[in-house]
Amino acid sequence: MTYLDTNIFIRAFLDLTEKGDKARDLISSILNNKRFSTSVLTYDELVWVIRKSVGVRESIQAGKNLLAITNFRFISIDKLVLSKTQQLIESTSLKPRDAVHAAAALLNGEIEIISDDADFDKIKELKRISLEKFKI
Repeated sequence: MTYLDTNIFIRAFLDLTEKGDKARDLISSILNNKRFSTSVLTYDELVWVIRKSVGVRESIQAGKNLLAITNFRFISIDKLVLSKTQQLIESTSLKPRDAVHAAAALLNGEIEIISDDADFDKIKELKRISLEKFKI
């Protein structure tokens, strides 16, 4: 499986450029049986950003859309993930939310993350693939 960072979902919802189209195509591929994962933190981040950007109703719909995706694994955040998060923050100076995503991915055997956030490049065990370079 491949881990999806929240920025892919945000781009799919808000970005009307080609990158937004690519994010929407990627999410469509999830619906067509490709296997991807993300952490439960993605729900919070997505709904919050959409709420701030375009409004409450739209954020509610974005949350519903995310939860409706089948063939998609949501990774729980527990003390083990938080301990790994702490280690990553200390060793790489990642921001806490990025470190949570990285820890969740790594502890669940993910070696790739699709993200436009170059901060993930600090983690040697995790290969970041930009949305632009990802092949569907």
